[in-house]
Amino acid sequence: MSVLIKDATLDGQAVHVYIEGNRIAEIGVRREADVVIEGKGKVLLPGLVNLHTHASMALFRGFADDMRLQEWLETRIWPREAKLTPDDIYWGAKLACLEMIKSGTTTFNDMYFHMDQVGKAVKEMGLRGFLSEGFIDMGDASAGQELLKRTQDVNRKLEALKLERIVPVLGPHAIYTVSQESLLAMKEIADKRGYLVHTHLSETKREVDDCLARHGMRPAAYLDHIGFLMRNVILAHGCWLDPTEIELIARAGAKVAHCPVSNMKLATGQAMPYVALKEAGVVLGLGTDGAASNNNLDLFETMKVAALLQKHAHVDPTALPAAEAFQMASLGGARALGIDAGLVEVGRLADLLLVDPRRPELVPRHDFLSNVVYSAHGNIVDTVICDGQVLMKGRRVKGEAEILEKAQAVAQDLVSRE
Repeated sequence: MSVLIKDATLDGQAVHVYIEGNRIAEIGVRREADVVIEGKGKVLLPGLVNLHTHASMALFRGFADDMRLQEWLETRIWPREAKLTPDDIYWGAKLACLEMIKSGTTTFNDMYFHMDQVGKAVKEMGLRGFLSEGFIDMGDASAGQELLKRTQDVNRKLEALKLERIVPVLGPHAIYTVSQESLLAMKEIADKRGYLVHTHLSETKREVDDCLARHGMRPAAYLDHIGFLMRNVILAHGCWLDPTEIELIARAGAKVAHCPVSNMKLATGQAMPYVALKEAGVVLGLGTDGAASNNNLDLFETMKVAALLQKHAHVDPTALPAAEAFQMASLGGARALGIDAGLVEVGRLADLLLVDPRRPELVPRHDFLSNVVYSAHGNIVDTVICDGQVLMKGRRVKGEAEILEKAQAVAQDLVSRE
């Protein structure tokens, strides 16, 4: 299928963008196409990339707010997660995909449970998903062997979908919930199958202190010591990394997902050391984390919070300027995942947004990108194209009413289960 976007504004100029299949084929030439989108008066941007989230946790939005992290996990979230069914996961993922489409995300890197059901939802909604079955053996290597079988079974089901935009990933939760034996087994699988690996690292001071007490080294150093710190690893959070760990991450080529809203809400106590990571050459992206700890999946909001948090933490208003924040939410995430997205260029994947600048919060337009980062929310997005397919036009998404109704019913039932 071909798509023509007519007269959209790109870098201050009105252009035509011609999409053939799932890639941008031409910019500047008006051609016949199967689908024509009127872009006049709208600004063309690359689709956003959510580098760390737990999509189906949208079902827990607002359920257990304003609690300490461990209490939140142990008394509210984990007991309810134990009651999740595959159908719950499916509708939670549908809700999350709807929210991401409505707020301009075209690709997300997800970790949760029953990921074959998430794959089904992603297939139907049209987004690009990197999907990892959450792996937690709580230090029991024998239990880990059974979980590894399940992980590989889920990944085979995702591969059986035969969609380039749905990518199976390995998802060891964290060093404090996964045994060393299981981590090494997952490394072996990743090496053999070419999988990305998605894990949490140095989110809290307690995690660092416990790692020092148990292994005599900090978390990133521990992963490096066992040979797990690799180019194909995406590390979520990284709030408590020290300079030596940053050097190790840079040397290994691992990537880091900054999740500022979740980190601030759960009071992790320290901002991710963005400036040091950037100077070391680490590829960085932005994540929302799950809607249970954010409470939304809006990367426009996350861009602003990321920029403000870094300025505050470094006592420097020049830290993480608007253009860099936007790049983290687009090209940075795309580079971390190894996809040709994040820029509007010929040959890139056709993951694109049309945003409406004729809104009070975007006027005047002295610097449109600054407005996008500091003034906007996801409701500025009018049209979303992912993998060459139009997923939203005029802010309308097919099946939206049914998803909202069903997700509400599923969520209410979930939290009331004994």
